[in-house]
Amino acid sequence: MRPAALLFVTPGCVHCAAVKQALATLVREGAVAQVIEVDATQQPELAAQHGVRSAPWLEMGPFTLSGAQTLAELRQWAAWAESEAGTAHYLEHLLRGGEFTHARAFVVADAARLQVLLAMLADTELGIDVRLGVSALLERYAGHARLQALIPELSEMTRHADHRVRADAAHLLGLTGSAAARKPLELLRVDEHEEVREIAHEALAALAHAD
Repeated sequence: MRPAALLFVTPGCVHCAAVKQALATLVREGAVAQVIEVDATQQPELAAQHGVRSAPWLEMGPFTLSGAQTLAELRQWAAWAESEAGTAHYLEHLLRGGEFTHARAFVVADAARLQVLLAMLADTELGIDVRLGVSALLERYAGHARLQALIPELSEMTRHADHRVRADAAHLLGLTGSAAARKPLELLRVDEHEEVREIAHEALAALAHAD
């Protein structure tokens, strides 16, 4: 499905014309269904409703982007708009940009995005700054049914070849507060990597305390 775009502009905006032109190209190409353009100065209440603080500000499917965007960048975001891969790229984009609050709101808006966060943790190519952000987003669900629902996936991650992934899985299993997390954690107590063993021990202690 082609995404629609909502574009907020202002008079005198330096980058608005280029973004408008790029979006028009994407409409002609069929990559974007339509573009709705709004002058933020003429509709300030609508701009405030969307959290617009500067122009150009663009909503492309589930993504919001601000500032200058090239045609190639917008074409890529349009292609990613309806995919899990796109969700992962968008979360990485937000976390790299220091927009943790925005990333958290994006995840809260759709619980299915927690699955994407787990997939990101299993990506060994992900930078440490983004991995920390992903972990922090998941940690906010400590003791929550939504994190408990991910115990099967976390259990699978405890068998990952990379010790960092196993360590992250152990930590999150400990935060579930569920007895169902004990079995995979017990197996990690004899893991070949010391850090994983330590985290598994701490996680099991946390579960015992939660009982």
